[in-house]
Amino acid sequence: MKTIKEVIVVEGKNDTKHLRSFFDVDTIETHGLGLSKETINFIKEINNKRGVILLLDPDSPGEKIRNRINEAIPNLKNAFLIKQEARTSKKVGVEHANKEVIEKALDNLITYRESNETLSYEDYLDLGLMGYSDSSLKREEISKKYCLGKCNAKTLFKRINMIGLKKEDLI
Repeated sequence: MKTIKEVIVVEGKNDTKHLRSFFDVDTIETHGLGLSKETINFIKEINNKRGVILLLDPDSPGEKIRNRINEAIPNLKNAFLIKQEARTSKKVGVEHANKEVIEKALDNLITYRESNETLSYEDYLDLGLMGYSDSSLKREEISKKYCLGKCNAKTLFKRINMIGLKKEDLI
């Protein structure tokens, strides 16, 4: 069983149980949107000692939790699951992803940092990633290729610059 040295932040106990069926791993549970200030402070403390990876559900509440934690704690590692690969017919989440999907997400971590703009907004628009009938499909393709999670236009632009992609990379 593979050991993960960082502590993984998940939403709930079912996510923890699922991850532990594949990995030797410690987790911190946010209890969904009930994320407390104490939990954020604990995540910050653990990040300074062991490192933290955010692995949250690929849905709206998961993104809200991710954004809240990333705003409070700079330079965290983020792992993203693709919604279609982490779902049943009725539910979506970490607990529904198979081992290979989770490993792929953990192998393609993104660190949220303030960075220099590597892709201008003008180039972003020139690539047709916003404002066209096929823009959503193009964004989805880029998100899958670079393991960026589900993104609207604004979020994808931000994540592209965070990982330092240039126009040539996206063409």
